[in-house]
Amino acid sequence: MKARRELNRRLFLRKTGEIKRLPINLEREKYADICSGNVEAAKHRAADIERIVNARPLSDDPVRNALFHLIIEASAVAEACMDSGMGHDEAYTLADIYISKADKCGTYEGQLELLGQMQLDFAERMREIRKESVISLHVRKCIDYIYENLKENLTVNSLAEYCGLHPSYLSKLFYSETGIHMKQFVLEAKIDTAENLLKYTNLSYIDISSALGFSSQSSFICAFKKVTGTTPKKYRESNIISEM
Repeated sequence: MKARRELNRRLFLRKTGEIKRLPINLEREKYADICSGNVEAAKHRAADIERIVNARPLSDDPVRNALFHLIIEASAVAEACMDSGMGHDEAYTLADIYISKADKCGTYEGQLELLGQMQLDFAERMREIRKESVISLHVRKCIDYIYENLKENLTVNSLAEYCGLHPSYLSKLFYSETGIHMKQFVLEAKIDTAENLLKYTNLSYIDISSALGFSSQSSFICAFKKVTGTTPKKYRESNIISEM
């Protein structure tokens, strides 16, 4: 083991109190708060972020040290949230967003702020998932499949086949639990995703329409206006958010 000497040295410093880390029980409590959707607790713990980052030096450079902590934390929080019901793709995508933001951030204070925002974002999303968990397993499975396959031709029959249910039964079950017909839900899911792509990316309208399974750019624009009341161009001009 090539790092044995350095490992022993650091473990000694840990025992003598020269390196102080957050106790493991408090680490577990932090992840439990995030996974349970306890937003208030996540906000409260933000005050300890700087102390935690400084207690585990991963680089002599403060900005890089905070960046490394964010990368580690993003992966750990994503894994914890996946174990508590967050979708695999959603968890890693949310983590990747913050890692990308941190990679472009050149200040120590900015890194700490991103770290706090990331934990809060995961907690807020887990709170939403907890609320959604009252929906039956079949409907939850159907919704997850819709969001993970927006480019596909998602029909009642194809979704029913995926869920292993009769189309008529799934359609009635879906409407009774969500208050919206499946066809409309699929459309709104695509438009909701389009809104995020218009806000946070520079993808062209044709690329977005293709990625979301619309037959043409014109059909995408028509559907977007039907749901939002405005065109993708006007929406992007009013809502585009610059990266940090």
